[in-house]
Amino acid sequence: MARNIVVSGVRRPSTEDLPVELVERKGLGHPDYIADSISEYVSRELSKYYMENFGTILHHNVDKVLIIGGNAHVKFGGGEVIEPIRVIVSGRVTTEVKSSTGVVKVPVGSIILSAARKFIIDNFRFLNPDQHLVIDYRVGQGSVDLVGVYELGVSGGGVPLANDTSIGVGFAPLTVTERLVYETERLLNSREFKSKYPEVGEDVKVMGLRQGKKITLTVASALVSRLIKDKDHYISVKEDVVNALYDNAAKLANEYEVKIHLNTADNPEHGIYYLTYTGTSAEHGDDGMTGRGNRANGLITPMRPMSMEATAGKNPVSHIGKIYYVLANIIAKRIHDEVKGVKEAYVYLLSQIGKPIDNPLIANVEIITNEGEVTSEMRREAEAITDEEISRITRLTNMFVRGEITPF
Repeated sequence: MARNIVVSGVRRPSTEDLPVELVERKGLGHPDYIADSISEYVSRELSKYYMENFGTILHHNVDKVLIIGGNAHVKFGGGEVIEPIRVIVSGRVTTEVKSSTGVVKVPVGSIILSAARKFIIDNFRFLNPDQHLVIDYRVGQGSVDLVGVYELGVSGGGVPLANDTSIGVGFAPLTVTERLVYETERLLNSREFKSKYPEVGEDVKVMGLRQGKKITLTVASALVSRLIKDKDHYISVKEDVVNALYDNAAKLANEYEVKIHLNTADNPEHGIYYLTYTGTSAEHGDDGMTGRGNRANGLITPMRPMSMEATAGKNPVSHIGKIYYVLANIIAKRIHDEVKGVKEAYVYLLSQIGKPIDNPLIANVEIITNEGEVTSEMRREAEAITDEEISRITRLTNMFVRGEITPF
């Protein structure tokens, strides 16, 4: 198959060379991350059920999860949830399957509720899905035309047909600032860190600003009220956390001057501290929605090309808004790592609804080189990598279902 792959050189500063860089990551307990995660957990469990019972992953898109913040009272040494967090899972799913023996109903409700609870249980220490959350769902059958396109592409063992006209964008490598922002949140939510500093909740947000060779990290990290005895204990934990973050930054950004600010809204004189009873700000009025958080590489990068697609919860078989976004990053990383002289690689994949997902309308690759010129050999190598990864696109489906890819 001759694919429409365009490889070109672009003359612009690399992101690392820009005078200013902005990067953000919303962490595990952020309401937007919770919404993304529940969307993805539900998609995985639906996919597994469809495979086990019907031999194929049937049409579904559950990328419309809404987190409605609750109400909580916190105090040093305790607190309580006064009004629960509400979770509404919405989207389109296959709710019944026609067979030679009749219509088989899919237990959609129990799958959705179980998947949402599983995410909370797997990832939170103090957020109880039965006490602190009310989980509900509003889903309907997929539209006839989209379901028809989906089933046509899956039947007969053929390559799935794209069920949307959409763009996937990826780039490589990450800058020092991007890696630092990502790894700062991952450190705070690692098991090792939680065992050492259990007072640190799961709700973490990291904003990175680089100006020249100076990086400023503004970190919001919810502390768990029941584990904080008093204001002195709170301040002590903050100091320990900041020191740990500086140690981490020294490993990742030792050529930069790094400043770290933690919970900058604190105002001890007025009794204001970032305390949560459950470890997430969703307990007290902070809402969330699928697609408002991290992009497919786990970051929000306004200095880089992005699309507005919500990757989480879309079906892993034919929805380009999920598959192409992840694939574009895989291609960009390989080009940067394997093609000599590439400083940065950008990949844009565009689909057409109803066309095979392994034949995008265009795969556009932009390269920034160390020397300023893109040679014919570099073009050939980049095109070969792009073509190879697109030809293997269907392998991503099982990786999504197994949870080997987290698209946010």
